[in-house]
Amino acid sequence: MTAPVLLVVAHGSRDPRHAATVHALVRRVRSLRPDLRVETGFLDFNVPSVPAVLESLAAEGVRDVVALPLLLTRAFHAKADIPAVLADAPRRLRVRQAGVLGPSPLLLSALERRLYEAGLTPADKSSTGVVLASAGSTDPEAIAVIADIAREWRHTGWCAVRPAFASASLPRTEQAVRELRELGCERIAVAPYVLAPGRLPDRIARGAAGADVLAGVLGPAPEVARVVVERYEAARTPLRAAA
Repeated sequence: MTAPVLLVVAHGSRDPRHAATVHALVRRVRSLRPDLRVETGFLDFNVPSVPAVLESLAAEGVRDVVALPLLLTRAFHAKADIPAVLADAPRRLRVRQAGVLGPSPLLLSALERRLYEAGLTPADKSSTGVVLASAGSTDPEAIAVIADIAREWRHTGWCAVRPAFASASLPRTEQAVRELRELGCERIAVAPYVLAPGRLPDRIARGAAGADVLAGVLGPAPEVARVVVERYEAARTPLRAAA
């Protein structure tokens, strides 16, 4: 049986860094699974669009597709936008939507990778407070997940971990930085819990002006690519059984 095509579904952005980062992540996924066909589609701003990719696959005779939302939390895009787009796929395609990437222990490892790349060391953990800065959402489930991740991460040895949001929810990054400073942490680090550069990650960076360390976005970290493969494999199982 031919493996289902993996369609990575990204949000898209006017910022060219966004698409470049998505494509870099997809290249890393392909390096992990050279046996697997991996395509990329965007919901907005960038091409190819998700409907265009689905139409092209159907025209080639592809039967099975796993559409993987390149999202860290299960909020509006995962619950409404992407299912609506996939529902309009050509009838001859069997399309299954995979789960979002987060939460995952691998993503915590990716966050720490970015902090160490920014200058911290494992020896700094007990004296460093971390702001887990996400894009933000009006979805209570997504906000609760970020808070849960912050609590879990704190138990790995950091002085403290506080969630923050670039939009829709509070606190903002700068507020969390001040809170950690008042708590008495020796140094403050901001870890963007975002996949690619853009308007909201730039807002996080501005809010990190009072911090000592600002990590890079998760981007094409090896751990993120591994999560993509894991979510694909979990979603393709029902397709394999149906065949």
